[in-house]
Amino acid sequence: MIERKHVTVIAEAGVNHNGDLAMAKELACVAAEAGADYVKYQTFIPELVASQAAPKAAYQESETASDETQLDMIKKLALTFDEFRSLKAYCDTIGIQFLSTAFDMQSLTFLHDLGMDMFKVPSGEITNLPYLRAIGSYGLPVVLSTGMADLGEVEVALDVLVQAGTARSAVTVLHCTSQYPTPYNEVNLRAMLKMGSELGVSVGYSDHTLGNEVSLVAVGLGASVIEKHFTLDTTLDGPDHAASVTPDGLSALISGIRAIEVAMGDGVKVPVEREITMRTVARRSIVAARDIAQGEIFTADALLMKRPGDGISPMQLDQVLGHKAPRDFQVDEKIEL
Repeated sequence: MIERKHVTVIAEAGVNHNGDLAMAKELACVAAEAGADYVKYQTFIPELVASQAAPKAAYQESETASDETQLDMIKKLALTFDEFRSLKAYCDTIGIQFLSTAFDMQSLTFLHDLGMDMFKVPSGEITNLPYLRAIGSYGLPVVLSTGMADLGEVEVALDVLVQAGTARSAVTVLHCTSQYPTPYNEVNLRAMLKMGSELGVSVGYSDHTLGNEVSLVAVGLGASVIEKHFTLDTTLDGPDHAASVTPDGLSALISGIRAIEVAMGDGVKVPVEREITMRTVARRSIVAARDIAQGEIFTADALLMKRPGDGISPMQLDQVLGHKAPRDFQVDEKIEL
């Protein structure tokens, strides 16, 4: 029997708060109301993440000022450690689990001390050996995003986490395409299944497509974690708003995921209770095709299969043929032996 699983939904607020703590809290409320398990942010000290020479990604160029560097951009999007303490406390108050991705070692230590129960490795850090070793040493559940990586790189990162002290069973590998938004022809969702079978780990999907369809298909294929970017307003200034779902879109996604969880069932093929009563209505019985006299031999031309199904089943036709009629039967009357 297949065990019915709860899919963990990570509502990715990221930097869609635009460096505003009040907006970050509002995003937490939206995620909680939508039914997400976690609301996730990004914690970083800008000067430890990007140099002055670091370029912006193409999607960031299209959504932000062209005359600013990546460092200039992320400085405007950062929250302080004190603000994250306040945000974590707020999430605890409203009943949603707080999660944030660290993008530097100081932020990683801060988040560990803050008391998170799970850590998320973003795609860009999958080749950051000291970072992976630090997270692995915590021995907590880890979600590993794999955008831009090939299978070999994912396997190496997974081995680093395990060797550092995290149980392999505690790692969930997220298939991801690091394009914002991701066109459907670049999703390659079968890669999620391939990683699961090749690496022997739980898998999930970090969805950067504009719609919800791919996430829902991923759940049907066995994803145990779904991550989706969301925003208060897709027209806000900032690098990630345009590729995020609205609050209504997030609610629709989570409702769909919960419906699929129920619909997947337990894998045992049996009729549900209300189908039992349908058997009589929808199935057939062996009936007389014409008047049949007592003692007459039942032959195929004298019998038909008609509803309702509360008589002898057509599956027993071979046992009926050749028997003598125990009494007279009128047209459409259910046959008895």
